[in-house]
Amino acid sequence: MTPVPDRPRVAILAEGLFAPQTAKTAIGVIRYAPYQVVAVIDSTRAGTDAVAAIGIGTGIPVVATVAEAIARGATVVLIGTAAPGGRIADGDRPALAEALSHGLEVWNGLHERVLADPVLRAAVERGGGRVRELREPPPDLPIGGHRERRAGSQVVLTVGSDAAVGKMTVALELARALERAGMRTAFVATGQTGIAIAGQGIAVDAVVADFIAGAAERMVCDAAESADCVVVEGQGSLTHPGFSGVTLGLLHGSAPDALVLCHDASRVEVKGFPGLPLRSLRELVALYEGAAVWSRAAGSRVPVVGIALNTSALGSEAAGRALAAAATETGLPAADPVREGAAGADRLAAALLR
Repeated sequence: MTPVPDRPRVAILAEGLFAPQTAKTAIGVIRYAPYQVVAVIDSTRAGTDAVAAIGIGTGIPVVATVAEAIARGATVVLIGTAAPGGRIADGDRPALAEALSHGLEVWNGLHERVLADPVLRAAVERGGGRVRELREPPPDLPIGGHRERRAGSQVVLTVGSDAAVGKMTVALELARALERAGMRTAFVATGQTGIAIAGQGIAVDAVVADFIAGAAERMVCDAAESADCVVVEGQGSLTHPGFSGVTLGLLHGSAPDALVLCHDASRVEVKGFPGLPLRSLRELVALYEGAAVWSRAAGSRVPVVGIALNTSALGSEAAGRALAAAATETGLPAADPVREGAAGADRLAAALLR
């Protein structure tokens, strides 16, 4: 994976979709990226700033065009939204062509490759822009199960009740909390948004199925060479009909010592499958702890040490009740690391360190 260039100045393309429900990549980058976001491109919200649309990003302007983003110093255009199936939206193609024809770099986290579009490929040839495919896996991945990480290192994996419940966010907040506790910590990015933030990683949902575990194993073992605690960004859910295969490969390949279960407290059905109810937290704890030891020696245990709730859709009183209910149901510490800030993340980190 090509690392993030020094001091990129990023404009996030989120045309017509710059909102909490539809701009997951944009929100993650604005909240956590170590580089400057100079603008968001969304003509339907132009003239405001990011915080008006998503609640964070004060001072980041929303502009209507790529030209305005370039005028603000953008050197990169990042696609900040995702459509089902991972196809580049037709409405985004003119903006991407303009960016590439002006020599900008485009970061794409979708499954469709930018240069597969002849018009966009011609824009690269015309203007000298470059493309960074965040979901492009390395070509030499192994089958997992053949490499042991450095002795003394510990691995924690965030797992989910469903897709898109905040596993990356929890992993990043947990990594920060462990660093505050004095641990040498590494964050392992396994999805396009995490890679855009961290500058490296492998998007495991773009890896041939036989090599998902090997990809996770490689990233974890490499990170453990210099970190005492490796925090791995989870993907999907064991109980999601569409994404469970990726979840299981990541679970076995990363070989975690502990798990943090992430859940959106406002959700009752599996995302994209109306009528299919989510499992209870207690049942999910048992499912994940059981699956984690399928590839381990008899007598092994991989515990869920805490529950990370996403309460963003709830009011403060309802969020408090949800946290209390999760702790009571599972007997585990429960926290919302975004709503509660460092205090919530530190509570999860303390449970892990115990």
